[in-house]
Amino acid sequence: MLVAIEFAYDIGANRPRRNPRGFRLLAFTVGLLVGRANERTFNERLEKLIEEHLSDSRQGLNKQMTVTDLLRQSVYSRLAGYEDLNDAERLAADPTFRLISSQRIWGRGAALTSTLHWFETELLTKEENLIGLMALNRETVGQADCLDSSDRVVLDMDSSQSPVHGEQEGSAYNGHFESVCYHPLFLFNSHGDCLAAKLRPGNLHSAEDWDELLLPEIERQRAEGKQVAFRADAAFAKPEIYGALEKRGVKYAIRIPANENLERDIAELLTRPVGRPSHKPVVWYKGFLYQAASWKMARRVVAKVEFHFGELFPRVGFIVTNLSLPSRAVVRFYNKRGTAEQWIKEGKQATHWTRLSCHRFRANEARLQLSLLAYNLGNLWRRMVLPKRIDAWSLTSLQQRLVKTEGHLHRRLFGQMLGRISALPVPSG
Repeated sequence: MLVAIEFAYDIGANRPRRNPRGFRLLAFTVGLLVGRANERTFNERLEKLIEEHLSDSRQGLNKQMTVTDLLRQSVYSRLAGYEDLNDAERLAADPTFRLISSQRIWGRGAALTSTLHWFETELLTKEENLIGLMALNRETVGQADCLDSSDRVVLDMDSSQSPVHGEQEGSAYNGHFESVCYHPLFLFNSHGDCLAAKLRPGNLHSAEDWDELLLPEIERQRAEGKQVAFRADAAFAKPEIYGALEKRGVKYAIRIPANENLERDIAELLTRPVGRPSHKPVVWYKGFLYQAASWKMARRVVAKVEFHFGELFPRVGFIVTNLSLPSRAVVRFYNKRGTAEQWIKEGKQATHWTRLSCHRFRANEARLQLSLLAYNLGNLWRRMVLPKRIDAWSLTSLQQRLVKTEGHLHRRLFGQMLGRISALPVPSG
């Protein structure tokens, strides 16, 4: 795997590597072949999973392209940074997209626009296939879970805005984003893998349908013997969420909106320190028990108060939690939730999972799941395969520097590289 990367990219010099003789292999995207080999390395059961979760209703001669090949082409075109099906005709003749598919289509080329459009908007929109596509995404990430020796998993949930184009089904005005949009919900683990996602109409609350994504994942992790912790912003500050997490033994840290009662409990912290203001922020923490009118019991709340130079009023934040950590450690744990927002941003920019331009809501649901699978394959490639010096690169950087970098390869080395990729060991089980 790393051989292919090193041939394609001079990591130390931070530039594409040129062969001294100047041989140039056009339209060969080394990164996609590496990703394809990576898929086989950590997930040898992908084809079996596709057969298990996706059904094909075609008959006879209409079945020239297998579901596996169509799925790979849809996913890898997104991983390569192509937004939609407009580039399918050009990519169908690209040698890379032939090589990442099954050997039977190496000579005839990949699927054209009409075939992929039918695949994404007709075949995958069937109820059983849409559910199967969600399961396929989770099972793909699950193949990497077995390599994680940790006995604890941290889950982050957040929602985001997905722009719409015209009068699409399910689009509605969202007051928070001040636009007509979709309002998808995402669930991540601490490695940046998107475990689940759901496309929702634009006018739903941020926490709507939280239980459909979160509770099954908690049960899955508990069945594997792992402790679960959960983080979310103030949109998920709901007593039914606290109760569900406490019932299942899940530790949580969720931000809650400030109110007069909470500020009254920390009144002694809200007074500005006496003396010359410090250029360094003055930060105070306090933990206390608090019970809102809608709560059936008192819960621990941690407050953080910051005084910044040049600001008249302090910055105040509250977190409700059942963690037994010191107050400062609780705030530090919660602040790592911000990485989930970064992962959503990566998914939008790298695999275009908010490029949902179909009129039918169900078709956009399928396209979101395809982009999600592309994102997860890219993230698994980044964190499990790439060298340490570049495993912190964003997916967009990997696309530009590896996936879309044309290989400047010696012709003799091209065959060697493909041979080494094909010879990579496949784990048993």
